[in-house]
Amino acid sequence: MRFPVAALLLVLPFTALAGGEPDAANPASATSGADCVEAVVERVQAHYDDVEDLAARFEQRTESAAYPEPQLASGRVEFAKPGRMRWAYSEPQPSLVVSDGATLWIVDPEAKEVQVLAVDEAFLSGTGIHFLLGEGRITDAFDVTSKECGDDVVALRLDPKEAATYEYLELQVSPETGEVRGTHIADLLGNHTHVAFLEFVANQGPPLDRFRYEPAPDERVMRLAP
Repeated sequence: MRFPVAALLLVLPFTALAGGEPDAANPASATSGADCVEAVVERVQAHYDDVEDLAARFEQRTESAAYPEPQLASGRVEFAKPGRMRWAYSEPQPSLVVSDGATLWIVDPEAKEVQVLAVDEAFLSGTGIHFLLGEGRITDAFDVTSKECGDDVVALRLDPKEAATYEYLELQVSPETGEVRGTHIADLLGNHTHVAFLEFVANQGPPLDRFRYEPAPDERVMRLAP
């Protein structure tokens, strides 16, 4: 598969943090240090709590020692609580990653291959996803610090409190609205995946069948152990 499932799973949850309207009674502005982190994390959490589903365009760049040039990809993502997600890649070639919260399908149309993986709460917890798919809080799962606190963007670094498949995550957040504009994932092998999100649409009520996949008769199905 061209897009490692681990990298995909790590970026998925943060799309769910954007959307909704600013809360005028609780403005969050970037200040400095711990005050900045606390205010922005609360704003991001408020967005997460209010969003039931969303869709957006995304642009992805992966930097790896295995490739001399960054690997670029783009497409459209859809997300719905609890645990449902759909990443439809259009570039550099079509591919699909979709989950209904219990099963994950990774589809390679060119190879006519579908990888199927059962997922559960323990699996999601290991990727840092669980608290954004229906329960928990950011500060329960991560130690949060700020790399940058400015008027236009706050860069939050999230270090997992428990063992994970990545070293750390970063969120680029609007301090005014809590909207997540992008993510950066550093995995344990030194790979870095950057994702920018554009044109969010929230709370549209997508049908449940958007988050399932039925393999075609000519597609080879490979069942993976979690």
